[in-house]
Amino acid sequence: MRNKLNRIYNRLNSKIIGQEDVIEVVLTSIILNGHSILTGVPGLAKTLIVNLVSELFDLSFKRIQFTPDLMPSDILGSEVIDTDPKTNERFFKYKKGPIFSNIILADEINRTPPKTQAALLEAMQEKNVTVGGKSYKLDKPFIVFATRNPIEQEGTYPLPEAQLDRFLFSINISYPDYEDELKVIQLNEDDLELERKNRLSKNDLFQIQQNVEEITVSDYHYRYGLNLVRMTRKENDIAPDYVNNYISWGVGPRGGQYLMKAAKGFAYIEGDEKVERPHIDKAFTYIANHRLILNFQAEAENINKNNILGKLIKDVKK
Repeated sequence: MRNKLNRIYNRLNSKIIGQEDVIEVVLTSIILNGHSILTGVPGLAKTLIVNLVSELFDLSFKRIQFTPDLMPSDILGSEVIDTDPKTNERFFKYKKGPIFSNIILADEINRTPPKTQAALLEAMQEKNVTVGGKSYKLDKPFIVFATRNPIEQEGTYPLPEAQLDRFLFSINISYPDYEDELKVIQLNEDDLELERKNRLSKNDLFQIQQNVEEITVSDYHYRYGLNLVRMTRKENDIAPDYVNNYISWGVGPRGGQYLMKAAKGFAYIEGDEKVERPHIDKAFTYIANHRLILNFQAEAENINKNNILGKLIKDVKK
């Protein structure tokens, strides 16, 4: 299973240049059955990465373009009137929406009103939808990848922190370096096509998820991860001064659970049988970035979240 996953990783890297870390985190998100939000300016292959990843898994895939006029029923589906051909009786029939897919790409999720955002995020948390008083189970696996553009804020609806907390990873995509960008502009559109062979099936994915669960974590590493999480909380006994000065709210218990879960995923992808500190450190930034809330002083001084998280990793008690 690990070899199959590595082949997918290599095939994606051959098509998407300069985003090796992003591809690894996206694959980790899938094998952990967790949702992720990708943030970056236009043209950094956010949508392309999710599209290509979905093509290498034998899973159903739907893209939903979020717009200001999108309604919850456009995502969840709705009841429609149907007629029995034999009796001519009319009855309500549930017509499923695009959310009934294994992988969902919620493109530009911050462009739709909170009511529609909440409908998607409720489904992410509960793994079912309720329409007309009836509940319907979502397909397994069910993974949402949401994208957002950080520079166009006019007419957008930022996700509340409680809803951001539903995402396993927050992935910030930056510009490629010179050599990688040179390769990008030399690419033809045909170079981005993937052959749909040797795809991972649902059963393969379920087997991988079971294997990830078997990755061991020592008591020391659980405590190490918990210390990292608790250091983000203002006025905690082990919080450093820069946390007290610049952070309003730190990472909650769900973030701590996700941190150890993500560390197992990174350990599996890297071929290790147990979690080590580098796996936790690697997961920490992706787990904590969207759960950390900076105060006014931090924004006034242009303090970067990733700089704080990097300091915490260096300063955490051994």
